[in-house]
Amino acid sequence: MPTITIFKQDLEGLLAAPGEAPQPITMEQLEESLMLVKGELKEQNSDTGELRIELQDSNRPDLWCCEGIARQIRVKRRGALAKYDFLTTRPKSPKQLNVAPGLEKVRPYVAACTATGYRVTQEGLAQLIQTQEKLAEMFGRKRRTVSIGLYRLAAIEFPVTYDLVKPDEVTFTPLGMDTVMTLGEMLLVHPKGLEFGGILAGHDHLPVLRDAKRQVLSFPPIINSREIGEVRVGDDALFIEVTGSDLSMVVLTLNIFAANLADRDAVIEPIEIRYPYKTALGMAIMTPQDLGKSRKLPVSTIEQALGQSLGAQEVAKALTAYGYEVMTKSKNVTVRLPFYRQDLMHAMDVVEDVAISRGYGDFLPVMPSQFTVGGLSRIEEVSDRARTLMVGMGFQEIISNILGSPKDLRDAMRLEGTEWGQLVEVDNVMSQNFSALRQWMLPSLLRVEAASNRAFYPHRIFEAGEVARHDLTQPLGSRTVTVLGGMIAHVDAHFSEAHSCLDTLFYYVSQTYSLEPIQHPSFLAGRVGSIVSEGKQIGVIGELHPEVLERWQISVPAVAFEVDLTELAERS
Repeated sequence: MPTITIFKQDLEGLLAAPGEAPQPITMEQLEESLMLVKGELKEQNSDTGELRIELQDSNRPDLWCCEGIARQIRVKRRGALAKYDFLTTRPKSPKQLNVAPGLEKVRPYVAACTATGYRVTQEGLAQLIQTQEKLAEMFGRKRRTVSIGLYRLAAIEFPVTYDLVKPDEVTFTPLGMDTVMTLGEMLLVHPKGLEFGGILAGHDHLPVLRDAKRQVLSFPPIINSREIGEVRVGDDALFIEVTGSDLSMVVLTLNIFAANLADRDAVIEPIEIRYPYKTALGMAIMTPQDLGKSRKLPVSTIEQALGQSLGAQEVAKALTAYGYEVMTKSKNVTVRLPFYRQDLMHAMDVVEDVAISRGYGDFLPVMPSQFTVGGLSRIEEVSDRARTLMVGMGFQEIISNILGSPKDLRDAMRLEGTEWGQLVEVDNVMSQNFSALRQWMLPSLLRVEAASNRAFYPHRIFEAGEVARHDLTQPLGSRTVTVLGGMIAHVDAHFSEAHSCLDTLFYYVSQTYSLEPIQHPSFLAGRVGSIVSEGKQIGVIGELHPEVLERWQISVPAVAFEVDLTELAERS
């Protein structure tokens, strides 16, 4: 979970109403207010006023900064969210950022705005840098889906161009260095190029941001220009841009920065992004932009989940005081998140916000009417047994998300257009990186292996967990099963090595099996088999296809197997 550093004096200033003097906040008041953001005070330095806060929610990137925490507390105190004029008042002749053709294949999306009138303080600069790093690292998956650039606006002449160039075509002095370098040299020498250069691997043209005078602003997502991209204390005019591979995440990230700077009394001016190709929001987009959609919910759903009769007006009051736009009609509420949030995926998300806004102490506890004794289900007993056996054979356990992207679960496995590539997809996704449920375990293992190329070989990893498979006989058209996946990777990895582990596993769970040859796109032909037990296919084993390894950027051979533990549990 994210842990951030803020300063008490900065927080007090952000909590004050316009024209009001900041009021001191005690530690008791702070800890009570942090319940609104699911935060916990971990450390404090009374001499410097420094506070370290751990946030228990990774779905709210808008809270990973002092401005976001202050905003949520301020909204609750005032009972509603203040209006942000830049969302409705658009400039007649907006500044423009033009996107060059070809970027749809490299890093397709960008959003930008300017912020003037706020003179950057030491605390404000620290928050800008921290927010930039946290959002790019955690929300942006280490800059793969989102990276952020901050610049001194006075040095920039519009329109700005988001362009593609050859690695040796452009030179500039990168942030943190004194030497003029080409983009190719930065990838080989600069610390950020070494750390994030893999994002642009395989592309012979690289992205740059340049202004109308052909000055280079940055080489996204690697590094800013030192001359323009080094924001300093005292600057009072900023240019903010966000690039990435997911349009909604890019726009949301810019929205968060715009809200943060507006909360510091900056005037936000939207910028028009012009694309030469179609996007989900069109070919000419004004950013920041509210991406929120309204959602209608029965009040009874909220009352049933919270176990208390509230009524539509009380629900609306609680949600409005948490930043929502709310309309009530009869026994329903229609809700809309504020523009800096995009985490409403289920009705229970609204229920949780009602509970947080009202305060958990407002709900009376109800003691259980029956006494029961818990225990492990049969599938968990079988899973634990399988985990113990795998560890005994020298495997290391991993735990990964059941949600993933179709690109990893299907495309990277060579399963496009096949029955193995059928996915259960999420309807109202917040990010394409978590838009589908995994249909088998192997992509999860490969994701870990791809990030482990510096660890000593051999690698033996496994995971026992849930996957979702298409099944039209089920009410929702899918079923969830527990499977065990294991993978071995090293220079001499071969089919027999995985086969011996499978033999050991089935021997100790007192089951028998046989192998039948099959054709599977993810495995080498002639080196893959179906695991059959009692006449039913319950898994697969084989040597991974070289093209699969290449798509995952794995440089050594790998063998893997997967077994349906739910099937084994039902038999025993």
